[in-house]
Amino acid sequence: MIAVIQRVTQAAITIDGKEIARIENGLVVLLGVMVNDKQDDANFLATKILNFRIFNDADDKMNLAINDVGGEILVISQFTLCADWLKGRRPSFVKAAPPEDGEKLYRQFVANLKNEGIGVKTGRFGAMMDVTLINNGPVTFVLDSALKC
Repeated sequence: MIAVIQRVTQAAITIDGKEIARIENGLVVLLGVMVNDKQDDANFLATKILNFRIFNDADDKMNLAINDVGGEILVISQFTLCADWLKGRRPSFVKAAPPEDGEKLYRQFVANLKNEGIGVKTGRFGAMMDVTLINNGPVTFVLDSALKC
């Protein structure tokens, strides 16, 4: 499971011209589910993100987690993170989980965040979405559950 997380001052998702989700001060999480991912991957990344100290403290050091700043999280499914792009000019998505498996783990990941009392909003799984955001910093990290020990 791959998550691209961005610290934002605001972010929104629009589908067919209608805004369906908006957050202020928090994280945007683009989440890609790989074919071999399991519930453990969703649990691992949710825990890591909830405790990841990437917000600035009074001394302007990255020392605070999402709960410490009262932030929200906007989670967006993005299977293109799972692309194999090494050969040729067109990416292959055979490493992405089938939609039904991907959605199940996406929902588990979101539930893990919500269970910790974080304000979580989501896009619509599998939909074409327009995402707008203001990246604060800019601060962006790529987390891959396959790299956990």
